[in-house]
Amino acid sequence: MDSSAPRTEAQLLEELAMRLHRSRLSRAWSQADLAQKAGVSKRTIERLEQGASVQLGNWLRVLQALELLEILEAMLPSQEPGPMEQLRHPDAARQRAPRRQEEETESPWQWGEEA
Repeated sequence: MDSSAPRTEAQLLEELAMRLHRSRLSRAWSQADLAQKAGVSKRTIERLEQGASVQLGNWLRVLQALELLEILEAMLPSQEPGPMEQLRHPDAARQRAPRRQEEETESPWQWGEEA
């Protein structure tokens, strides 16, 4: 997918549908074959290949059946703490995002102030 130009949700779903269709055909599987291997209905495969919105769980089952689940690792790599953070807190994993600088400089809201 070309990430240089913004795309609509419909365009992205259409691109994913085309790629799924090609991946299934490259294995010489019918929609029924893929549905059986993924544990979903044939209608779900049809909807995926039409670019319709489906549950994420169904996408995961289909990707797993096509042995493409590792693409999620590339898409959302595991975020380990940096070396300095590991030295400071060896047992702590990040629980939330750090506070932004402008949030720290703002005065706290008080009753009677207009927003």
